[in-house]
Amino acid sequence: MSMAYEEYMRQMVKPMRAELTRAGFQELLTEEEVADYMASAEGTTLVVVNSVCGCAAGLARPAATQSALNADKKPDHLVTVFAGQDKEATAKMREYFEGFEPSSPSIALLKGKEVVHFIPRHEIEGFTIEEIMTNLEQSFEKHC
Repeated sequence: MSMAYEEYMRQMVKPMRAELTRAGFQELLTEEEVADYMASAEGTTLVVVNSVCGCAAGLARPAATQSALNADKKPDHLVTVFAGQDKEATAKMREYFEGFEPSSPSIALLKGKEVVHFIPRHEIEGFTIEEIMTNLEQSFEKHC
């Protein structure tokens, strides 16, 4: 890829990244950051696999941020990786999603290193923000 294309993409996704970081999500940008985070993962972690697609923008990110900010019970930690942008970090995080097909966007709730709830793209696309938030908040009630 050309350097111009890569720079264009970095600039284009800044607001997509900021939507999650403003809500308190920690970006894990490299394979090493994911490995370090997961090596000491305790409690519950909500992981958003971010994406540039419309269902990430219109559904996944708003549902994840609103649930993380407003739910009565909340995960202890909020992290995100960006599919298609931080490829090595995303691939490393997906290693922890054993038994789940790669999906962008997707949202996982982990207890320690174990996935206890997973929302793949096909449970995001075609659903309302409220339905996705209900899905997340029910998992928070059960596992957090």
